[in-house]
Amino acid sequence: MELIDTHAHLYDKTYDADRADMLQRAKEAGVTLILIPNVDVETIPLMLQLERESEGYCKPMMGIHPCSIDASYIEKLEVAGKWLEKHTFYGIGEIGLDFFWDKTFKKEQEEAFLEQCKWAKTLNLPVSIHSRSATDEAIYLLERANLGIDGVFHCFSGSIEQAKRIRDLGLSMGIGGVSTYKNVKIGEVIEEIGLDHFVFETDAPYLSPVPKRGKRNESAYLTFILEKISDDLKVSAVAISEAFSNNSKRIFNNCF
Repeated sequence: MELIDTHAHLYDKTYDADRADMLQRAKEAGVTLILIPNVDVETIPLMLQLERESEGYCKPMMGIHPCSIDASYIEKLEVAGKWLEKHTFYGIGEIGLDFFWDKTFKKEQEEAFLEQCKWAKTLNLPVSIHSRSATDEAIYLLERANLGIDGVFHCFSGSIEQAKRIRDLGLSMGIGGVSTYKNVKIGEVIEEIGLDHFVFETDAPYLSPVPKRGKRNESAYLTFILEKISDDLKVSAVAISEAFSNNSKRIFNNCF
């Protein structure tokens, strides 16, 4: 079975002691490709170093995370934009909205999100969208902008209605460790929407799936997520992995 991790921060310092072993475990688990989204200006060198050291097994995306958007966001976007001119990236991300902790820079987050979505349109790159406590707002902004971009609402755990609106935008949803948590009914959403609109992700080192919850996440743990979705849908793991991998290859087609 082939697995593709469409969203993992494997350049994070929590892997410094065993990064090579962690990547080997991913390969042994059947993970054939890992997309690594950027977060802030400071994470760019770490991300590109991982791309080099992994010999392209980990492929970078460029963007500024909403939690990194502040009063100096224009300068941060300028740095990201210059990198897009001089290096190959495979998506625009991690971008979006996060109203969970603080809404101080709500307006700036919205402006930065839309600006980076326009980059994706211009460069014909997919987006990786973060929308914590802001999924409806992110969907609304995209509906109003009508850019016609491709990509993924990462770490999706929303409602069937939200999933339908995302599908209608031509976007897909990333299914990660949250899908294994008690009282989360992602299987019902997938069953209603269809397999063609979902991809796997880990968001490692965060959001480890059961039975690894509370521990550092890694790409090899996609197998636990696959098993949970297979059980929920009563569909073979082989069929699900094939469908989700095909979706990933369609969205991130410049990786293949």
